[in-house]
Amino acid sequence: MSLFGRGRGGPARVTVREAAARTGHARAAGDSGVCVLLDVRETGEWQAGHAPGAVHLPLTALAAGAGLPAEALSRPVVVICRSGRRSRQAAELLRARGVEAVDVVGGMQEWAGAGLPVVDARGGNGTVA
Repeated sequence: MSLFGRGRGGPARVTVREAAARTGHARAAGDSGVCVLLDVRETGEWQAGHAPGAVHLPLTALAAGAGLPAEALSRPVVVICRSGRRSRQAAELLRARGVEAVDVVGGMQEWAGAGLPVVDARGGNGTVA
């Protein structure tokens, strides 16, 4: 069984609350923090605001064949973008490469809407662009 608790053929999507718990952003009982939050938005979007501790790899680079950043190697990956469309594509690409990956329904818009932390490139309060 997958770390993400999805059976074979099941949807490979998680809510922002599930993503926060799996990546250590939530402070509830059972937080594992064993997954990497991979943000696949473009650089300008990332700089405006991203989850603290997230790893950045634009979908354009991933689709062109770029490998995962070192922090994400050999770990399950939770993929996020602005709204969920690009992250779904990225998760499919990663799963085709043998990476255990899910995407976040609603993306960074839902993340921020749920009151989860967003920082800019300088570590200050960020916004979702």
